[in-house]
Amino acid sequence: MGSIFESIEILSKEKGIDPQIVITAVKDAMLVAARKQFRTTEDLVAEVDDKANVIHIYAIKKVVETIEDPVNQLTVEQAQAIDPLARIGSELRIPKATESLGRISAQTAKQVILQKVREAERETIFTEYNDRVGELVNCMVKRIEGQDLVCDLGKTEARIPKKEQSKLENFSVGERVRCVIKTVEKTGKNAGVVVSRASPDLVVRLFEQEVPEIYDNTVIIKGCAREAGERTKIAVLSRDRDVDCVGACVGMKGMRVQSIIRELRGEKIDIIEFSDDPVIFATHALSPAKISRVSIVSSVDRHMEVIVDDTQLSLAIGKKGQNVRLAAKLLGWKIDIKSEEEKRQEVESQMAALVVPGAPVSVLIEHGLPEKMLEKLLEGGITTVEKLGNMTPEELEEIPGIGPKMVEKIQDAVVSYYGQYEESVDVPQSEESQQQEPSRETGTEPAVVEVEAEVDVAEVDVDAEEPAVAAGESAEVVPAEPIDPDHTESARIKDAE
Repeated sequence: MGSIFESIEILSKEKGIDPQIVITAVKDAMLVAARKQFRTTEDLVAEVDDKANVIHIYAIKKVVETIEDPVNQLTVEQAQAIDPLARIGSELRIPKATESLGRISAQTAKQVILQKVREAERETIFTEYNDRVGELVNCMVKRIEGQDLVCDLGKTEARIPKKEQSKLENFSVGERVRCVIKTVEKTGKNAGVVVSRASPDLVVRLFEQEVPEIYDNTVIIKGCAREAGERTKIAVLSRDRDVDCVGACVGMKGMRVQSIIRELRGEKIDIIEFSDDPVIFATHALSPAKISRVSIVSSVDRHMEVIVDDTQLSLAIGKKGQNVRLAAKLLGWKIDIKSEEEKRQEVESQMAALVVPGAPVSVLIEHGLPEKMLEKLLEGGITTVEKLGNMTPEELEEIPGIGPKMVEKIQDAVVSYYGQYEESVDVPQSEESQQQEPSRETGTEPAVVEVEAEVDVAEVDVDAEEPAVAAGESAEVVPAEPIDPDHTESARIKDAE
């Protein structure tokens, strides 16, 4: 039995588990083996003898006057035969022979011990790593299991599932990788630590390491949207008006962001200036496309509509919808992108749907048509507003009883009828939206949003087939120049023209 305690001490050190937990597991295992060996339902307890380094098993019997449970109770006479000092209400501890435990019982005990040790190990790992979710860690690829990678974190192993791997990456055994801790599972088939190379948190942690202004909170990362292996959009905001948030993240000649791109194996990164105004932020997030105007469809549902020039539509949507999809993730809004032509057709179709074909000519009475004129029109076979609207003044005068003055009144009534539908289509926007979106039709204000502030975004695009920086050369990534407030008006007029 002494060797068991030595094994417990070694096991505790290897797994980083409290020895008391292992001893408790051994006691439970011996109780299971004893019940199986003796085929009894007696109340059994296991106790450790520290001096002899052995574990004893006892059956607990209660002394009663009248026996109701023969398995766990004894009469006074039976109890005093074992212990002369036994009294009613006292408990006797009757030793059980552990030497009689057979091979099968020993195997059962071994299985229980291993199970308890695994549970204790999982609990220890969960306690240590659960508070470190989102933390950047360095690990080494230990082995490859199917499409998953198993990495060595030092005290334990971590798994990188296929969905948490970037499309551009392919690691081999023994290679060192930097990951973020995604989740820590306590139970289940894949219990343990799960790390990720595809999480947006990885890009955030890398920027925190590379950019001192982010580390000291001068520049704040407000959001990050990522499609691993393809493109990332990250929104930053400066707390110091003298610090350019985009320029700080790009670094001198792009050195800071280039190191992150190399770590991500050439993944494209868009660095975007954050804005509290969702309209301005949307124009930044949809870069490099130029936005004509943005309108808020529903603030409650966080739904907006973006109108772009016909030539900018494909650029705004991006390859397979990637650009608008990442922008929507970054904003947390649903974004509908339409070209100028699509919007025009939509308005026309709405007007056509609102104008009811074949409306009776009698509805014109509500729009100022006298009843006597209505009778004359009906007598002349004019029954619908649509037919009346298509007639020329000469054709109207041919109707008996209708003169030139009557024709003017009829035309005014028809114009009034169709005008109500034009007003219902052209719904006035809220004051806030009107301030953000000056109308293009007035001729006094230029295009909306596009000219309010140039999109201050640095897009770094590294072709995966070519090295990011050739030998002896440096890659230069220059962020968009900030707009000069003194020249805002001239820039707006120029863009409007």
